[in-house]
Amino acid sequence: MGLLECCARCLIGAPFASLVATGLCFFGVALFCGCGHEALTGTEQLIETYFSKNYQDYEFLIDVIHGFQYFIYGTAAFFFLYGALLLAEGFYTTGAVRQIFGDYRTTICGKGLSATVTGGPKGRGARGPQRAHSWQRVCHCLGKWLGHPDKFVGITYVLTIIWLLVFACSAVPVYIYFNTWTTCQSIANPTKTSASIGTLCADARMYGVLPWNAFPGKVCGSNLLSICKTSEFQMTFHLFIAAFVGAAATLVSLLTFIIAATYNFAVLRLMGRGTKF
Repeated sequence: MGLLECCARCLIGAPFASLVATGLCFFGVALFCGCGHEALTGTEQLIETYFSKNYQDYEFLIDVIHGFQYFIYGTAAFFFLYGALLLAEGFYTTGAVRQIFGDYRTTICGKGLSATVTGGPKGRGARGPQRAHSWQRVCHCLGKWLGHPDKFVGITYVLTIIWLLVFACSAVPVYIYFNTWTTCQSIANPTKTSASIGTLCADARMYGVLPWNAFPGKVCGSNLLSICKTSEFQMTFHLFIAAFVGAAATLVSLLTFIIAATYNFAVLRLMGRGTKF
């Protein structure tokens, strides 16, 4: 077998949907975790500097921010491992599906999995029991766990529902910062609004960021405009937008995983195991 033919067979057996979903998942999680962590740190600095001088007013907020940052650490580690497992599951089940349709010659791992998933040969030929290759045994054992796309569909479905909540939560700071930025634009262009500049404020207490007894709790007029022009505000705002985009990319990757795993499960269930409706 030539090099080109070998590469062609490998490409035929590659789960392109899982590859795209894995890359999108890693990209989205990295963007969400990295930018989200730095954006929370920037928010903490803005609150401490401009919105409250009393530590007791934002003590609970700092605890919440640190809790979210620890959640980000765990999310990054979990999705790295789970994305790798989903990619491995895609490789294994795709090899079994291609073997069913006869357009892909499985490798050692593919043979080990097909015996597990599709109920194929168990390694006995005309001459009796054959000595299984060590790698085939390893892949056969691994296939007992990875060769069940129905389990991955269920887990990924639940994970997608949970990530929808994370996606919705990531939109909240973007909304708050966008409202603040819009207020600053009205202050910078007083001809576009009928309200007095002194009455245009950004109140952190209104969003539940600070308690109502926090002082000053809000910034108005030209002071607010000067905050919006700082690099800390601009950077934090854009980091939250990037984290929101990362959460959206991760959600799309999870949906792609569900579609690919559902297709593989349906083919293996209907054709590999002979189930009929």
